[in-house]
Amino acid sequence: MFFGKLLPRDGNFFELFNDHGQYIVEGARAFVSMIQYYNTPDLREKYASEVDIAERAADKVTAEVNRLLHRSFITPLDREQIHSLINAMDDVVDLLQDSCEVMALYDVQHITEDVQRLGDISLRCCERVAHAVTLLPRLAEAEVTEAALKTCEEIDRLESDADRVMRSAMSRLFREENDVRELIKLKAIYEHLETISDLCEDVANLIEGIVLENS
Repeated sequence: MFFGKLLPRDGNFFELFNDHGQYIVEGARAFVSMIQYYNTPDLREKYASEVDIAERAADKVTAEVNRLLHRSFITPLDREQIHSLINAMDDVVDLLQDSCEVMALYDVQHITEDVQRLGDISLRCCERVAHAVTLLPRLAEAEVTEAALKTCEEIDRLESDADRVMRSAMSRLFREENDVRELIKLKAIYEHLETISDLCEDVANLIEGIVLENS
């Protein structure tokens, strides 16, 4: 048993990345559904609960990756890259949950089209993140490297789209919203939603660095 612990092993980091990526997508889909059915309290609570479930599951994966880092003598990627990537991914699903909580705590009275647009962009970013991590085990293949970099570029473009929607939403909000309290609430929500795409871009930048270093 003692000598078994000394043997090199790389664990199942890639599988854990994939699991976490799927929880990000599940959380993002539930979040978008919560926005879609926001005016139906039962469905709103149902989908908010699904976001919570995805966030907790993702936390367990993150904890397992960090435990595995301490137990593994050999890792498939640089240890700091693994640590940074899983924590950056976890930040995404954490913010999805935070955004749900903000909407509930602020008791927003209506969901604007801009909230829906930002939610849709967030989901597309999360789906791209999940796809990118599935490519990491095969970076020795030139076409896989190209696909991974292309996916990272797509995330960057989506983040730029979110910036444009955010600026337009803020302009419209300050021109058209007469209820100051509702203005403050919506401003905070817009900022949360735009940050989701920012965090996805952080993940994309880390993946791009891994790709360039290991391909």
